[in-house]
Amino acid sequence: MELGLGSYAFRWNIGIGDQHPPRPMTAFDLLDEAHARGLGVVQYADNLPLDRLSPDEHHRLAQIAADRGMTLELGTQSFDADQVARYLVIGQRIGARILRVALDEADARMPVPDLARALDPLLQDARQAGIRIAIENHFNYPSPRMVDLLEAVDDPQLGVCLDVANSICAGEWTEETVGLLAPYTINLHLKDYVITPDPYGVGFRIQGVPLGQGRAPLNWVLAQLRHCPADTSCILEHWLPLGDDAEATRAQERPWLDKTVAHARRIVT
Repeated sequence: MELGLGSYAFRWNIGIGDQHPPRPMTAFDLLDEAHARGLGVVQYADNLPLDRLSPDEHHRLAQIAADRGMTLELGTQSFDADQVARYLVIGQRIGARILRVALDEADARMPVPDLARALDPLLQDARQAGIRIAIENHFNYPSPRMVDLLEAVDDPQLGVCLDVANSICAGEWTEETVGLLAPYTINLHLKDYVITPDPYGVGFRIQGVPLGQGRAPLNWVLAQLRHCPADTSCILEHWLPLGDDAEATRAQERPWLDKTVAHARRIVT
């Protein structure tokens, strides 16, 4: 697999929700961070939307990536036809082969046959653009339902962006999610997590740690994906919790990423 950087590795330096750093990281900054660590892919997700850039900026981003021998991928949060159409145009400008789209609670309320029909024209447009759509298992879309959708669509233009931890929120441990979705995977989001008990015994918390420091069965996950082509991208992310000091949290993102990259180089081949 090809190691890459996802924009959610810098959620606090980019800014999200009510957290806005004094100087938010840009798409160009993210490209520099990946290049500095020798990563060959950058995936821009919905926390750093490329539809806010001009066509000239898209072309400049693509040229910098090409000069460095890097590839770019896109991500968005919606199957809205107009938004997907915009992103397919952007994808062509930057040479993207993957458009990641997250499925969540609103999508789960739509019957699978209806969602499959809605996807059909988008997949035709994606095919013409030379871009595959990778649906990401997200917090409230169960993996069995994703399999039903993939089988209903039955189109190689649609695959899975497999996240090893997101579906815990949907009541699935990593082994269940990967067991169901590995055959359809065209893009991987790799992260790690721990489960820590509440100090007063009131439940527990699942939170992120740098890759290799938690309980995610990373080597097992990678073994289930041996069938994937060698150019399949493995996008590195992490769930760094927001501490009491936002500036200190932002300062931790780079060291966390350095640890994650170091471990990924040991296990991803």
